[in-house]
Formats: sequence, structure tokens, C-alpha cells
Amino acid sequence: MGQDKAALVYEGHPQLDRAFGLLASRVSRCFVSLREDQKTDVVRCAYPAIIDRSQDIGPAAGLLAAYEKYPDVDWLVLACDLPFLDATTLDTMIQARRDACFAIAFRSEHDGLPEPFCAIWGAEALEMLSRQVAEGSVAPRQVLVRDAVSLLSLCTPGALDNINTPEERIRAEIRLARCQAQS
Repeated sequence: MGQDKAALVYEGHPQLDRAFGLLASRVSRCFVSLREDQKTDVVRCAYPAIIDRSQDIGPAAGLLAAYEKYPDVDWLVLACDLPFLDATTLDTMIQARRDACFAIAFRSEHDGLPEPFCAIWGAEALEMLSRQVAEGSVAPRQVLVRDAVSLLSLCTPGALDNINTPEERIRAEIRLARCQAQS
């Protein structure tokens, strides 16, 4: 992207503000995952944080830092680059939560695989991720491909479309403007 995705402004607000707001009203406590070098970042320092302990393992570091700090809770995890995510999508996932599943995720509209960064990760799933990372594989999605994951279909098409390039951001801004004009 060439820019900090959390600081990208959509509809007048940095994406991190929007994501945190969607989560905070649905969970008892909400945190932002930070790398050590992000602790003083202006956008991030306004929020309670959990600092990643591992480097060079990508987004798995945030999941594992949360698990290490609070190992006995389930984590509703949300990426900061989902400008189309809506309350209905999060509420659907929360309502689908069952004790028999160690994780709940949406099935990707693009490849049919679980979306690891709009998901509920239980302690068992995070323990599996910890073992997987120790063995050298840092891809959280691999854990969610297992049988005990509840996979949901999206009720809002495109809700989990993420933004990774400047071109995708331009298309996202156009799409958001159209949605706003229709409402």
C-alpha cells in the first residue's frame, strides 16, 4: 500500500477508529495489536494496546500476544483494512458462536477459505497457532482450515473486501461514496 492502512481515512475517519468502534460495542474489552515500533503512533496510542512479542511472523504475532496476555478467553479479531465491514456481519458471527467450535470465521468470497482476521479465535485455536508458529509456519489461516471451525457465509456481500493497493483504495472510496449516496 505504501501507507499505514490503519490511518487511511474512509468516510471522514481513520480506518482504525472505525474498526475499533465496531468492536468495542460488542466485546467486554477491546485492544489494538501493536508492534514495538508502533507504541507512540498517533493513530494507535489513543487505544488500549497489546504489544506483539514476536517479530517477523506477521499478523500471527498479534494473535499470539493476545493469547499470551489472556489465555483463557475467546478473541474477536478484526483486521484494520476492512472499510466495508458492517455491524450485521459482526453480529452474525457473534450469534453463531458455539462452545463446540474452537473458532468461527467467514468463508472468503474469493477462494472459499476461512477469513482469519474477521473471526472468533478460541483458546484451543490460538494454542494450535502457537504450536504451528513454533514449527515454522506463520499462516493463521492454516489453523482455521481444520474441522472444528464453524464457517459462515457472508450476509453482506463484499463486507470483508480488504484494501491492499492504492488502486484498491480508489475503488473503495468510489464504492463507499455510491453506498452513501444510495442511503
